[in-house]
Amino acid sequence: MNAVTPRHARKFDCVIFDCDGVLVDSEPIVNRVLNQMLNELGIGISLEESTRMFLGRAVREELDTIARLRGAPLPDNWLSTWLARRNAVLEAEVEAIEHVRDAVAAIAATGMPVCVASGADRIKVKLQLGRTGLLELFQQDAREHVFSATEVKRSKPAPDVYLLAAETMGVVPARCAVVEDSPAGATAGVAAGMTVFGYAARNDAVQLRDAGASAIFADMRELPALVL
Repeated sequence: MNAVTPRHARKFDCVIFDCDGVLVDSEPIVNRVLNQMLNELGIGISLEESTRMFLGRAVREELDTIARLRGAPLPDNWLSTWLARRNAVLEAEVEAIEHVRDAVAAIAATGMPVCVASGADRIKVKLQLGRTGLLELFQQDAREHVFSATEVKRSKPAPDVYLLAAETMGVVPARCAVVEDSPAGATAGVAAGMTVFGYAARNDAVQLRDAGASAIFADMRELPALVL
C-alpha cells in the first residue's frame, strides 16, 4: 500500500496536466489533418510551418489568422468540417504518451491531486482520454477532474483554464505544478502563477524554457521525481 505524503511536506498541492502532447500523442495527427485542410483552402504552407504557427492553440480561435493566410473568408462550414475530420482521425489513431500512465499513477498514489487542463474543446479531450484509457486516472469521488477551453472565455496562451482548474481543485495557483509541451501552454501556466515543467520529447526545449518552463524533461519516467 502506498503511503500518502503529508500536504505540508509536498513541493506542490496539485499537478495539472495538459492533454495534447503530454497525455496523448495527438499533435502529429492533428497537425497533419490541419495542414491538409489549410492546403485544401489554397494556403501553401508546409507541415513544419503550420505546426509552428498553431501548436498549442485552439483552431477555433485562429480562424481570423487562417482567413488572412487564405486572403479570403473561410467557407461557412469549415470549422465544423475541421472538427469532424480531426475527431474521426483521432478516434482511429491516437495513443497515450509513452510511460505517462505509470507516471500519473505514481503521482496520484502519494495522495497528490491530479487533473487535466487543456486548451482544446471538451469533446476532443474526453474522446482522447477515453480512447487511451487515461480518463480513469483523473476520476475521483465520482467526479472527473478534467478542464477544457470549452469552460473558459480564452484558450491558451491565456491562463484561464489553469486558473479554473486551481479554483475548482481548491488549490492556490502558486502551489500548482503544470506539465506542458508547447510554448503557448507554458506561457499560460506561467501567467497563472504556476510552476511549469516542460515535456520536450517532441518539441523544442529552448522554446519551452524561453516561455518560462522551470525544468525540461524528455521521458515521462522522470516526472514523478520532479514534482513530488
